Amino acid sequence: MDYKGSLNEVIKKHDSDPNRGLTSNEASTRLEKYGPNRIESSNKKSMIKKIIEQLVDPMVILLVIAAIVSAFTGDLVESVIIIAIVIINAIMSIVQEGRAEDSVAALQKMSSPEATVIRDGSKKILKAEELVPGDVVIIETGDIIPADMRLIESSNLQIDESSLTGESVAVEKDYKAEFDSDVGIGDRENYAFSSSIVTYGHGKGLVTATGEDSEIGKIATSLESVEDKDTPLQNQLKRLSKLLAILVVIVCILVFVVGYFRSEMDLLDNFMVAVSLAVAAIPEGLTAVVTIVLSIGMNRMAERKAIVKNLLSVETLGSTTAICSDKTGTLTQNEMTIRKVYTDGKEYEVEGSGYEPKGDIRSKDGDVVSGDDQIKLLMNIASLCNDANLIREEGQYKITGDPTEGAMLTFAEKWNINQEDLNEKYPRLEEIPFDSTRKMMTTFHQVDGSYYAYTKGAPDVVISRSSKILVDGNIEEFTDDLKKKVLEENTNLASQALRVISFAFKPMENLDTEITSENIENDMVFVGLTGMIDPPRPEAKEAVAECHRSGIDVIMITGDYFETALAIAKDLGIAQSRDQAMQGSDLDNKSEEEIREIVKTKRIFARVSPENKVQLVKALQQNGEVVAMTGDGVNDAPAIKNADIGISMGITGTDVAKDTADMILVDDNFATIVNAVEEGRVIFANIKKFVSFLLSCNIAEVLIVFLSILFGLPSPLTPIQLLWLNLVTDAFPALALGVEPAEPGIMEEEPRDPSESIISGPTKVSLISQSIFITISVLLAYVIGLKYIFPDSIEGAHTMVFATLITSELLRSFSVRSTKYTLSELGFGSNPSLIKALGLSFALLLIVMYVPFLRDLFEIVALSWEWLPVLGLALIPLALGELSKVVRRNK
Repeated sequence: MDYKGSLNEVIKKHDSDPNRGLTSNEASTRLEKYGPNRIESSNKKSMIKKIIEQLVDPMVILLVIAAIVSAFTGDLVESVIIIAIVIINAIMSIVQEGRAEDSVAALQKMSSPEATVIRDGSKKILKAEELVPGDVVIIETGDIIPADMRLIESSNLQIDESSLTGESVAVEKDYKAEFDSDVGIGDRENYAFSSSIVTYGHGKGLVTATGEDSEIGKIATSLESVEDKDTPLQNQLKRLSKLLAILVVIVCILVFVVGYFRSEMDLLDNFMVAVSLAVAAIPEGLTAVVTIVLSIGMNRMAERKAIVKNLLSVETLGSTTAICSDKTGTLTQNEMTIRKVYTDGKEYEVEGSGYEPKGDIRSKDGDVVSGDDQIKLLMNIASLCNDANLIREEGQYKITGDPTEGAMLTFAEKWNINQEDLNEKYPRLEEIPFDSTRKMMTTFHQVDGSYYAYTKGAPDVVISRSSKILVDGNIEEFTDDLKKKVLEENTNLASQALRVISFAFKPMENLDTEITSENIENDMVFVGLTGMIDPPRPEAKEAVAECHRSGIDVIMITGDYFETALAIAKDLGIAQSRDQAMQGSDLDNKSEEEIREIVKTKRIFARVSPENKVQLVKALQQNGEVVAMTGDGVNDAPAIKNADIGISMGITGTDVAKDTADMILVDDNFATIVNAVEEGRVIFANIKKFVSFLLSCNIAEVLIVFLSILFGLPSPLTPIQLLWLNLVTDAFPALALGVEPAEPGIMEEEPRDPSESIISGPTKVSLISQSIFITISVLLAYVIGLKYIFPDSIEGAHTMVFATLITSELLRSFSVRSTKYTLSELGFGSNPSLIKALGLSFALLLIVMYVPFLRDLFEIVALSWEWLPVLGLALIPLALGELSKVVRRNK
């Protein structure tokens, strides 16, 4: 605990020199001892672990068993093909997740800081990961603190520790502070933490802990104890695999028993038919199609600024019922913006948003104001008494320094008052820096031959220190009545959750007076007030409304102040009244049961601690919610890890948050989460469609063979025909169904129950009915072929079955696109991929039928006029499927 004890004791402990730093040789020795200053990813899986995860999937196990059975029954071709599918599927999953890992690594590399270090008595710029305990680091405004350090020097030093503590206000540091007993992380004035940001001042620190020994390292290490949970899709596929396994055993027994009593085959042949049909009941292409569709979804999400790290997490987003979102930068722009100006007794509205200097200033009547001398003076003070910089890069505006000061620069630029031009014209001669005790900052300038002190600060302090006020360009007495009026305006602006800053000046004869606050910051001339806020993102309001239409609760969980959080939440439609808001500290003494009740009605939690965030996530989960949790700081990582979908910010997110999350928002935008939820819903809907399609085809195949044996007919399909149906004919339409566009109104439906089966409700009805319709159509084709068209040729009858079954399955894929909308309502050509897939599958059927050596291999004949009954019968399942939708909807 190097924040305790005297500074000299800490320097001695680490055997360092605060003026010369470590020698290069000593630094190399310590680097070997302590290791690089980085946190190793606990979530990064080895290749062996990735392969094992692919192979222990229940559906994959079922396929491997099918391959082994096929090999033992002499069907080596089928066995090899099934094993090939398993291998290709595993490779695709590993490659796709590897791409996501690469994207995350690239984001982390972009945010990897450097440090100015004293080594061998001179300054050097090193990568942060090269730092070791005992290094002396120089820190300036804008720097990311590269390691935990005890401060050796500090000058007006303020550090944003929100990534660690959740505290949104920068903490003032003092290297002279000493502690003999334990104090909380947020109260260690003499200490700077890795990943925090210097917002003001400068200083020097002695590195005391690096990598996993730092505070953020300890949090990252603690995350390993949080167990990963299966996604809803994993649970559904496990259930489906078990169901299929039971079905396979039942089919095998039934076919064997029926065949024994109804067929002339010997026991061994009968067993072989039963086993081959059981294998045929397994949709071999299902696992591969799921993987491909999730991969496509993963890529589509990446195009929409969301990097999903785990393939199966893609679908989990679709079942999200509650989104716990941070405020700053996610729901808001993270760009402070001046919205109101008050001067000369009048309030003005400032248009525009963010750091881009666009927008007019309007009076209360709505008239555009330009050239007002008092507003112009206020802008000059705001720009000159300012340490931030407004920068334009590639058409985008950003600031370096304090966001509050950045908002002032943008405000002035709206009237083309440029900070650089002002500083060149009226250079800063002296200054009294801001400190949290005075709550003011003052700079000194010579303007048109006269000297002035320009001051900005907290309204109550500046008003109390002002004896004059600027009225209509004239300096007048700041009477009690005028002060009361200004204070009322300050209260009015603050009640709108605006951060209010006050501006004043003081004419001076010269600068010979000792520059102290006592001598200068009194008898000032009050000029005016500005009210600023971090405004909501323009797209966030509609995104929140879309969540509500979709049955998804949006909950704001923020470290910011209660009033600010409430104002933004009301503006965005997250909450309507104060009754829906709560302070995080009020959760501290509540039981789990009480918190579970609280989260049912509260939609805003302000000033929350990291522990509060985990409490809220767990309470929502215990209430049956599927929770998505956003965060950017190290302090958010435990809640991100515990959520069903952990979401980290790509721009402001720390490496620990990114490493812990399931999804990373490249643009830190709440609307991107909603886009990802929509994509997840579309993906799950499409998975249901192609699972229904594949299973209905497989069930129909099993029923056709089983009923043929039951009725004493010859087996209607050969093993190679069954294999062709499962692996070739069905695969292409299934893939095309995986990229089916979103059905109308998909985001207006309630989130699905995560425990709901993939095959349930209308999907189950459609699957069963279509399996029966296909079975009837194909059996009719078989009987017609056997009795009337090909009475002397079993190959001809097989061809009728083969052609009718393939054609009816291909046409069935059109009907399975929706259980609600008919084909005419969806639009025949609205999924071009499906039309191409059907064309390809049908072309392959024609090739098999009309290429002589393939025709002989498949034991079929070439059809001519016989296509008429085949097409007529194949249309029956499609027609009945479409008719059933109309009947179901009318009911």
